[in-house]
Amino acid sequence: MRKWVKSTNKNSYRILAKLSVLLSDKRGENYVDTAVKILIAIVLGALLLAGLYALFGDVVMPTLTERIQDMFNYAG
Repeated sequence: MRKWVKSTNKNSYRILAKLSVLLSDKRGENYVDTAVKILIAIVLGALLLAGLYALFGDVVMPTLTERIQDMFNYAG
């Protein structure tokens, strides 16, 4: 049990040291990269959503309504 506590204590100090180095970094490179990644994700998501909306509006929904009307058309 003592070995486990000592190893956990050492690991926590290592993590704390890495965290303090990351937090003391004042270059700002990570912030710019993250902002660019977020903007790219938003633009790609909007394009994908617009494409799916156009696909469902023009192709899928008219075909779906025709099939439903044919399914419940008892006369023919």
